[in-house]
Amino acid sequence: MSWQQIQPFLVALAIGLLLGLERERSHTAGKLPAGSRSFALLSLLGAVAASVGQWTVVAGLVAVGALAAIAYLRTSEDDSGTTTEIAVLVAYLLGALAYTRPAAAAALAVVVAALLVSKTRIHRFAREIVSDIELADAIKFFVVALVILPLLPDRGLGPYGVLNPAKVWLLVVLLTGIGWIGYIGVRALGPERGLLVTGLAGGFVSATATTASMGRLSRTVASPRAPLAGALVANLATFMQLLIVIGLIDGDVLRRLWPPVVLGAILLVGTAAFVYRRAIRGPREDLTTEERPDIEPTTASRPFALRPALLLAAVLIVALLVGRWGTDVLGPNGAVLAAFAAGLADAHAGAIGAATLASQGGITVNTALTAIAAALGSNLLVKCVLAFTAGGRRFGLGFLAGMALPAVAFTLAMVMTMTMR
Repeated sequence: MSWQQIQPFLVALAIGLLLGLERERSHTAGKLPAGSRSFALLSLLGAVAASVGQWTVVAGLVAVGALAAIAYLRTSEDDSGTTTEIAVLVAYLLGALAYTRPAAAAALAVVVAALLVSKTRIHRFAREIVSDIELADAIKFFVVALVILPLLPDRGLGPYGVLNPAKVWLLVVLLTGIGWIGYIGVRALGPERGLLVTGLAGGFVSATATTASMGRLSRTVASPRAPLAGALVANLATFMQLLIVIGLIDGDVLRRLWPPVVLGAILLVGTAAFVYRRAIRGPREDLTTEERPDIEPTTASRPFALRPALLLAAVLIVALLVGRWGTDVLGPNGAVLAAFAAGLADAHAGAIGAATLASQGGITVNTALTAIAAALGSNLLVKCVLAFTAGGRRFGLGFLAGMALPAVAFTLAMVMTMTMR
């Protein structure tokens, strides 16, 4: 028997042992319906059944399901949970999958084992961290991503044919999804992780709103350095999101854009780290808000709200239309002006609009890069104004100084990138 023939059975055996050992380690009280040997045999049985035929797998699944039901009836008085019984069925099915797709079966087995091991963390997250509002927002997000998105037409519509509803909405889903994950991440980590984590997670929701929130927070502490570091890190999310969404739109723009973005991001991280290190040497009020219950550094009122998502879609559509119209009327400068105007509301809308026009052949890659820089620049102006108005002169000057080096480096690198062929 060759290695290719024996490999699926060995993978199935390893899957069963992995899940069985986890069940034995976690089950410390009462009778265990199935242990490590039983799980290993069941996975191996699934692989053998798959080698015989599809109907053999179905018959084996029925038999394994019956055995799991009997085992549950015998042990339900000691443990009313059904996790082990469900894991038995999963082990059998993964063993069957291992016969034809061993790599996929092994990867899924690791995911299943991680879920089983994370029982306490998952229960704590569901019961203590996620609120009813956040659960409702998660449902809204899944409706937007999994119900509305598939129904939208995936073709060019409207003037100039630049509006693709499915692609526009996909970008909205991506941006709001990153924001939702960031919000939940900071809720899971808690404020004890510090304002850096809060700022970064809040930046994925809205870097502009987080900058203003950190500015307001700076007025309540002895020194504004820690909130300032949080505001700087929040703007790192703008760079990270930009690379993700541009990569989905136009690879040529991404290849020219990523060096300036990475350089600006590195300098921004270094500046934020320098500011925060000075903060931790100062008064304790700068570190976290644990000792200051009156301070609540909220990054956004809700993790997902439909109105901002619709607003983002509207801004993106306007940026696409105005950019294409400006290109026809004013030439490349029209697209740059449109991106600059869109950046006043949202940096990504102007950048996405320019990259989309480049992918459709409406403008050159260099023009798209100029427009992206214009969108980021106008959005930075808005953030600076908010930093001064929300945090006062001291916080505003600190934010302006902190963003100066990354902005200048990004601009110079962008100019060099555009001059290179």
